[in-house]
Amino acid sequence: MTLPNCETLLLEQAAGVLHITLNRPDSRNAMSLAMVEELRAVLTAVRTDSSVRALVLRGAGGHFCAGGDIKDMASARATGSDAYRSLNRAFGSLLEEAQAQPQVLLAVLEGAVLGGGFGLACVSDIAIAHASAQFGLPETSLGVLPAQIAPFVVKRIGLTQARRLALTAARFDGAEALRLGLVHFAEAETAGVEQRLAESLEQIRRCAPGANARTKALLLATEDEPLSDLLDNAAEQFAAAVTGPEGTEGTLAFVQKRKPTWAQ
Repeated sequence: MTLPNCETLLLEQAAGVLHITLNRPDSRNAMSLAMVEELRAVLTAVRTDSSVRALVLRGAGGHFCAGGDIKDMASARATGSDAYRSLNRAFGSLLEEAQAQPQVLLAVLEGAVLGGGFGLACVSDIAIAHASAQFGLPETSLGVLPAQIAPFVVKRIGLTQARRLALTAARFDGAEALRLGLVHFAEAETAGVEQRLAESLEQIRRCAPGANARTKALLLATEDEPLSDLLDNAAEQFAAAVTGPEGTEGTLAFVQKRKPTWAQ
């Protein structure tokens, strides 16, 4: 696997985990088109690499992501509505690809988690927040709408809460994000966030990477695939998994009372 050269991201790979840090701290890691393109390139580079078990997404300088980049929007204004459409849709494509990524995607959320940052939190498999993080959908207060983010927010926290948050541009903290089901953990101290991250990664390493990838795809398919077709496909995948290398190794390890190879 060759990772792309990035100007807006910091990349570090260790122990089967790719750490991706949004690195525009001067703008609270506002999501520029360049950052969107680099994130999509990174996801593509690792998509079929089974040695990468998890992706950890976080922000530099005490903030996760404060939303879209105003400078990109100003540049698009000079070009016209087509540029706005392309800019907006590119971020939606990033959210689609991140949600479908076969690896486990963890988001570490602190500081500003607004707009596009809120959307990224919604497509994570595991979200760990600092209790003081500030979440919100500020788009309507700016006279625009959370166009690409809205479907992912609704799926994450439900239509009723999404309507309230989007139509008031309300800000709320990590504790409220936990109550809403937006995040899975909210820790009062930075050390607690890092400990929770370490524990989550350790749990992921106990799971077979192929089984995790197929399970994630199965769970996402429950949203739109007819139940009977879904169960038929799941049965076929189960049979293939039981007789495949991971199922064989997992069963043997259980009988022999040892860790399977992927958990060594």
